[in-house]
Amino acid sequence: MSTLTRTLGNLRKIGVKEYFRQMLSNAGDTKHGTLVGQDRAGNKFYENTEELPLRTRWVDYAKHDYDAAQIEPGWHAWISYAVDKPPTEDPLIATGTRFFEPALPKPNYTMTRGAFKTYNTTKPKLNAWEPVAKERV
Repeated sequence: MSTLTRTLGNLRKIGVKEYFRQMLSNAGDTKHGTLVGQDRAGNKFYENTEELPLRTRWVDYAKHDYDAAQIEPGWHAWISYAVDKPPTEDPLIATGTRFFEPALPKPNYTMTRGAFKTYNTTKPKLNAWEPVAKERV
């Protein structure tokens, strides 16, 4: 949540249409900043050094049902402050340069039918105890 003066300043800087879009999608917070880059999934990454510490970088997701797994690894390193330069400026973490990299990030399948399930073929060393109740006379 932000102060009234910060919110009104952001309203003046970003405009009314973007203000209402951010209020609906960013949990009631508005931000303005410079566009640093865009990844292959369409997510836009922004930076504003005038914000509070650790709130200077943020992502505007392309899809409404956003998830952190939709961010590419290079951009994730930049947005979490692990590196200083974004993937557009750093050739070491640039996207699309490694042969093993998928075309788009793999979605997070947690709590769905596609979630990972362990499979084990070894016989268990311990057996569960099954209580036996004698009949009463």
